[in-house]
Parts: sequence; structure tokens; C-alpha cells
Amino acid sequence: MATLEELTDRIRRAAASGDGLGRPVKLDLKGEGVIHVDGAAVTNDDLPADLTVSVSRTDLVKLGKGELDPMRAVMTGRLKLSDMSLAMRLMPQVRALFERAA
Repeated sequence: MATLEELTDRIRRAAASGDGLGRPVKLDLKGEGVIHVDGAAVTNDDLPADLTVSVSRTDLVKLGKGELDPMRAVMTGRLKLSDMSLAMRLMPQVRALFERAA
């Protein structure tokens, strides 16, 4: 299982190699820390974001590997979004970021 630091490094490398998300996004890992992504800047600081995604570290890894469907995770409560409409608009960029980070 990847640690918070390993996940942050993977996402940092993926964000640096892509076009970015266009909006600040915070991954709240349910008590295990946060990963804040704002363009190529990726930190573990709990900063404000336009979209907050609450997900366990285990499920974040599964999402990145394509082992967990994001819509199913939302419907079952394993993934919570602060703004569903923004999440839907950012879905292609977020999916690309996760695929590069996996």
C-alpha cells in the first residue's frame, strides 16, 4: 500500500507532466492527510480548493489503477465530492492525472 508521501510524489510527477486540472483540487484522505493539487503545485498542506474529494487512501489507489469506478464509488459513499457539477467538468483531467500517477 502506498504511503501518503508516495502518493503525493506520484501525483506531483503526474501533474508536472500534464496539462493540469485548471482548478485547485484537494484530496481529503479521511484522516490520513490531504493532497492539494493546484496546477503543477502539489502539497500536503490543507489549503482551500474549488473541489474537495473525500476518499480513503486505499480507494484513491484503486481509482488510479482503474480498479474502482468513480461513479460507483460516489453512489456507495466511498467517494464524496464537494461540488458534483465541477467534478463532472474536471473528470477527464482528474482521470488523466490519476492514470499518470498510478
